[in-house]
Amino acid sequence: MDLKNVKLVLEDGTEFIGKSFGYEGCSAGEVVFNTAMTGYPESLTDPSYRGQLLVLTYPLIGNYGVPGANQEDNLFKFYESDQLHIDGLIISDYSEEYSHWNANESLGDWLKRNKVPGITGIDTRALTKILRERGAMMGKIVFEGEDIAFRDPNKENLVDQVSTKDVKIYGEGRHRVVLVDCGVKNNIIRNLIKRDVTVVRVPWNYNFLNEEYDGLFISNGPGDPKMCEATINHLKVAITQDKPIMGICLGNQLLSLASGANTYKLKYGHRSHNQPVLQVGTNRAFVTSQNHGFAIDNNTLSGDWEPYFINLNDGTNEGVRHKTKRIFSAQFHPEASSGPTDTEFLFDDFIRNIEAFKAE
Repeated sequence: MDLKNVKLVLEDGTEFIGKSFGYEGCSAGEVVFNTAMTGYPESLTDPSYRGQLLVLTYPLIGNYGVPGANQEDNLFKFYESDQLHIDGLIISDYSEEYSHWNANESLGDWLKRNKVPGITGIDTRALTKILRERGAMMGKIVFEGEDIAFRDPNKENLVDQVSTKDVKIYGEGRHRVVLVDCGVKNNIIRNLIKRDVTVVRVPWNYNFLNEEYDGLFISNGPGDPKMCEATINHLKVAITQDKPIMGICLGNQLLSLASGANTYKLKYGHRSHNQPVLQVGTNRAFVTSQNHGFAIDNNTLSGDWEPYFINLNDGTNEGVRHKTKRIFSAQFHPEASSGPTDTEFLFDDFIRNIEAFKAE
């Protein structure tokens, strides 16, 4: 395998030289790392990674290839959206040979076809140590004789880039749920459909307040939650009503902002399958899948709201709930694709809240 030299340059001037196994074009974004051992097809198609150069810390990547674009319920069965959202992939050791029962092509070919650069031969342990100590930083992937400016994707409205532009309906269930798409993962929709839900997927800035629905769902998504001013304003009204609401990831931050709380950027974010969280008020701990760079400041929650989960590694917020209303959210991913499904029961809690509301 004759691969071209390529360079990763961090904004502090640090350089890593590796080999290109993806698309041979320059790219820039925020450099972040993920410690998961598996799940690169799901991660690369996760809209929450929009604008980022993704470092995978697990050393061997590509050995099980990439699945085909099979569809089920009008969703890609093995992907979390209909496109790759990362702006570059950085790994230690690329396996050109792959083997898996549903593999359709190599990771390198997939990246090339979708015009995403990939670097192999990088000391990802050293790179991750830099990001842990100094925090997530901007970076760029450049080829010899070429260059590109650094780019901070957090200054862009990334949610507007990844959200649906039209209203879409999935399933034919007895519960009607409006899903505000801020960059929703397909597995969230799958989890709702299998719980007898008709999902009405609407754009991030859609005024859902005039819709008839049994429950409201706020999805995950990329970037700074404060960019989603329209969603926050609609939620300020929704949380004064009695209909059940559930949020995941960015949805947790948007609900909290609507309630009057504040958010801040984490040093390097939580991106892995192995983040331990504690359910507040209990001794129940769960291993969770996460992908976010911002968090809620627990000290800014108003009297009607309380933390629902906290991160056992750093004590940061992992969810909120209203003290009297059927409203709650999780910063982690209960649908966990990929990752552990320990907290999938939160979808059942949401459905029970809907059933209780409809019974009143």
